[in-house]
Amino acid sequence: MTRKYAPAYQRIDLDPVEALRLLGSVSLGRIVFTRQALPTVRPVNHVLDHGDIVIRTHEGAALTAHAGEAPGSGVVVAYEADAIDPASHLGWSVVVTGYARLVTDPAELDRVRGLLQPWVPMQGMDQAVRIRPEVVSGVRLRESDGTGAAAG
Repeated sequence: MTRKYAPAYQRIDLDPVEALRLLGSVSLGRIVFTRQALPTVRPVNHVLDHGDIVIRTHEGAALTAHAGEAPGSGVVVAYEADAIDPASHLGWSVVVTGYARLVTDPAELDRVRGLLQPWVPMQGMDQAVRIRPEVVSGVRLRESDGTGAAAG
């Protein structure tokens, strides 16, 4: 479909607090990590827990192995979630870059298992990865209010 005119949109940068709030309002996102020196993207469900993003994974997953072997603060990952209307292309997108660590404390792992059920039933989906955000950014795309000013 060819449009005779482009709709007037505003791109609004989100502050980190609002970006994390929006990320917490949806249950699905995408984790980006390195596998064999190349970026790998996987859809996952998540929950926000004390400001961290927590996902469930299984023992054989590449991310589980990387996060479990990572020294120090963890392995660098990115996490993206969004809510964008497919017809209007309006909505928001949030990207978090941070460090992922495997949850190894048995009590903490039991608590996380109670917070987040795997979205895909799978044998052995009993691991969890905690992502500590370091850089949080987000954008909202909405219709212009006609003034040219970016409103939050």
